[in-house]
Amino acid sequence: MTSVPPGQPPVPGTALLRLVEVMDTLRVSCPWDRKQTHESLAPYLLLQVVFQARIAADRADGAGFTIDDVAEGIVAKLVRRHPHVFGDVTVSGADEVISNWDTIKAAERAAAGGEPGSALDSVPFGQPALTLAAQLQRRAEVAGAPAGLADLAAGPPDQPVSEREGAPAGQPTSVSAGQPVSDLGAELFGLVARARAAGLDPELELRAAARAYRDRVRAWEQSARG
Repeated sequence: MTSVPPGQPPVPGTALLRLVEVMDTLRVSCPWDRKQTHESLAPYLLLQVVFQARIAADRADGAGFTIDDVAEGIVAKLVRRHPHVFGDVTVSGADEVISNWDTIKAAERAAAGGEPGSALDSVPFGQPALTLAAQLQRRAEVAGAPAGLADLAAGPPDQPVSEREGAPAGQPTSVSAGQPVSDLGAELFGLVARARAAGLDPELELRAAARAYRDRVRAWEQSARG
């Protein structure tokens, strides 16, 4: 366990060492963390976190933070959400880890807002769109939301069918007040739902397709030069 000698100011980066220790523990002791790979973690990466923290450290408005603040927050969240590793909770496998994780996050939302709130409140909207759509759908599914809600092309569940069918082809369909969705957007969201139903990660599938396209273009370039 890393620590700072009494009477001395914390050394920048100390909390990162603690974060490394926690991740080492989880990699060994948590069934969900043990099974993860570079590919499976791709949707969760925030590559610019160090840069963002460095910029925030320069703020003088009281809203700044440092990389240690980020690391300490991650450590606190990881420890809190892994009671089967850092507490006395017993789990049977990775599926139960995910179930407990969702329960803990629901309790966190309730504590933060004083009320249950929405299962989607803590979903970060700054992540890639495919990953965002998949996470929203998974959270809604866990909360018991009807699968039909993901069919944005059908319009709001409480909207009369005649009104849904009256919109001109190709024009945005109003899913909720102030939130128009084009036919293409609805179709893309539906493709994410199809990928999840097939047990696939839409972000990884699109990355694989992008790599295949890259290889085709490179092969075309080589043949053109020859």
